Amino acid sequence: MTPTVDFAQARPIPVADWVTIPDLHADPYPVYRRMLAEAPVHWVPAVNRYMVTDYAACHAIEQDQERFSADETNSLMKRAMGHSMLRKDDPAHDVDRKSYGGVLRPNSIKRHWNAVFEQNCAKYLERLENAGPGADLISEFAAPYAAENLRLIMGFRNATQDELQRWSQTLIDGTGNYADDPDVWAKAEQSSREVDDAIDEMLPHLRENPDHSLLSGLAHLPIPLEAIRANLKMTIGGGLNEPRDALGATVWALLSNPDQLAQVLAEPSLWSTAFEECIRWIAPIGMYPRESTQDTVLEGVLVPKGARLGVVVGAANRDPKIFDDPETYDINRPKQPHLAFGGGNHFCAGAWVARASVVGVGMPRLFDALPNLRLDPDAPAQAGGWVFRGMLRLPVRWDRR
Repeated sequence: MTPTVDFAQARPIPVADWVTIPDLHADPYPVYRRMLAEAPVHWVPAVNRYMVTDYAACHAIEQDQERFSADETNSLMKRAMGHSMLRKDDPAHDVDRKSYGGVLRPNSIKRHWNAVFEQNCAKYLERLENAGPGADLISEFAAPYAAENLRLIMGFRNATQDELQRWSQTLIDGTGNYADDPDVWAKAEQSSREVDDAIDEMLPHLRENPDHSLLSGLAHLPIPLEAIRANLKMTIGGGLNEPRDALGATVWALLSNPDQLAQVLAEPSLWSTAFEECIRWIAPIGMYPRESTQDTVLEGVLVPKGARLGVVVGAANRDPKIFDDPETYDINRPKQPHLAFGGGNHFCAGAWVARASVVGVGMPRLFDALPNLRLDPDAPAQAGGWVFRGMLRLPVRWDRR
């Protein structure tokens, strides 16, 4: 039910013409702090949309698809990936979501995928060890580990994890191409065609040789091919970058806070706490779009019909009205729900895979395998991004056994 709104008392939305895309990419959090102090919503000319930074406002949008539609006009994601379930409202969204069946659910992960995660983790830990101290943990371990897990879950037996990485990065670059860079579009379009070809090749094979993969399940359902293509491209994007970036950023956070790392190593149940606190602190998917379907009031400001909104969970997860000392990574903070996996009907379908592969396998095995794992003092770590944010590089050292 649409809430009663008082248009007479609503405030206008301020213009944040001081925001630039390079500043957001390098470090969006100073921008977010200023926005949070000024208003729950700003019009940002640089990205041609209203950026919603307030926790309560972001949460309200996720719970109300009547006022705030995921099916955005002129969507960058639709252009890069096709019309996936992420850009649909119910009931169309629900039909697509249910087509994924139980492949990404906890029971299936326990029965079929945890063993795969263990095998892949061992393989890429060996690769990291062979690269030697000073190696980049992202390129040698986190990225290929996440990509190989996703490749097998999705059923792309005709692709490599390197191809999954390239597809994922170029497609999500397209969805975040607010600068309208033609080179970014060209790379996204090339990857889109390659994914289509790979899907078209695998579907007939999996109809004859079914397995536990996502593609296999879709091959046996009466679903339009374009929906399969769009939803799988969406999954290639979020299903790779989210576990990769959550793993990398959590390792960085723990290595930067040795006292908290000592707590986690002494009490393994805290791996989950460390992960959840990290994706609050640095949300891997930092912003996603919505469009207002009517003139409405959101947390006291007037939002016009047709407004292109950016739900900035990377800012909402650092809202000082909700989180004490929000800029600090702190596994001992009081529990408070974060918005990193979205909410409502669009709650991230891959959340259980990310938690199982990162918390259950990746991080514990990493710290077991590499004694005295630590940051490389001669090569600083680097984070980047705002629509999607994670570690660009994370050089590490450890003691040889």
